[in-house]
Amino acid sequence: MAATPGALSQGRYLSARWCASPNCNQRPAQAVVDLIVVHSISLPPGVFEGDAIERLFTNRLDWDTHPYFDTIRGLEVSAHFLIRRDGQVVQFVNTDARAWHAGVSYYAGRSARNDDSIGIELEGLEGGLFTPAQYAALSTLCSALRQHYPIADIAGHEDIAPGRKHDPGAGFDWRQLRQRLQWPAAMFPLRVR
Repeated sequence: MAATPGALSQGRYLSARWCASPNCNQRPAQAVVDLIVVHSISLPPGVFEGDAIERLFTNRLDWDTHPYFDTIRGLEVSAHFLIRRDGQVVQFVNTDARAWHAGVSYYAGRSARNDDSIGIELEGLEGGLFTPAQYAALSTLCSALRQHYPIADIAGHEDIAPGRKHDPGAGFDWRQLRQRLQWPAAMFPLRVR
């Protein structure tokens, strides 16, 4: 039987290009994956395309190739997914595993949200605008995740780590995402309901 585009199978999103990251581990035994966290990233900031994000998430970034990289030297981080400006989806971590994307976090009455969330990075500048192709890919991916996991909330990195993180920022159109997903308003951050 052929795989359905946009489907999830054994923690792999079938529409994504796979690029394995070592920056992950097992989720705690009691973890229930019920949160999607939306991030934004560009490396260096404001530069799109290229392979710097993939190199960062796979611990292969040459820290000496750009002055900005020295400010993040040695960082070991990942997300489950990256959505490029053209809508291409890259998967770094199996969704059943714990990607290192949230850091110190608290949302919906729980802390340590790396344990029970799926991290999705959008290629873009914190506070900047995102492309129609990214919203289309994000909504398709979120729908697939919700078919496989009991997703109860979707939030920005800024919502789970307020004051410490500011992405995806003011340029992210939460109302557009809500309209595309048709999920209940209660699933979204209070500030955008």
